[in-house]
Amino acid sequence: MASYGYANSSLVTTTQVRLNIDKVLVEKSKRKLSLMSGNNIVKSYRISLGKKPVGHKQMEGDKRTPEGLYWIDWRKPSDKYNLSMHISYPNPRDIASAQKQGVRPGGMIMIHGTPIDADYPEWYFRGLNWTDGCIAMMNWDMKEVWNLVKDGTLIEIKP
Repeated sequence: MASYGYANSSLVTTTQVRLNIDKVLVEKSKRKLSLMSGNNIVKSYRISLGKKPVGHKQMEGDKRTPEGLYWIDWRKPSDKYNLSMHISYPNPRDIASAQKQGVRPGGMIMIHGTPIDADYPEWYFRGLNWTDGCIAMMNWDMKEVWNLVKDGTLIEIKP
């Protein structure tokens, strides 16, 4: 059986991880997404963010990745980005803030893979902030997260 990391100093198997992932933690400043079981980090991945990675998403088209508490609420294979998992942005606070500013909050914020494109190999995207506000991962990492994280899982996105 494959192993994916350590938690409480014991080897965690794929089956155990699948049962215990209760939170996805994104630390934007570290460009890191971690799968959590209780207070333990089970596995971490390198990520890319929106083209303007600093600050909370304020409105549609600002190229920022939101910050706060959300849910992974649905998923789909993507013709453009391999696999994708939807983040429940905007939440009621985001909507109220956008209304106060007289702008649209935007939406369709996803965790997704990298483009499948012969002109730009996958390694080209590693380390770049290239999305319109989504969280992007290498395709093999995205496949692993897709298999380990259930819909309804909490995602916390920190600055």
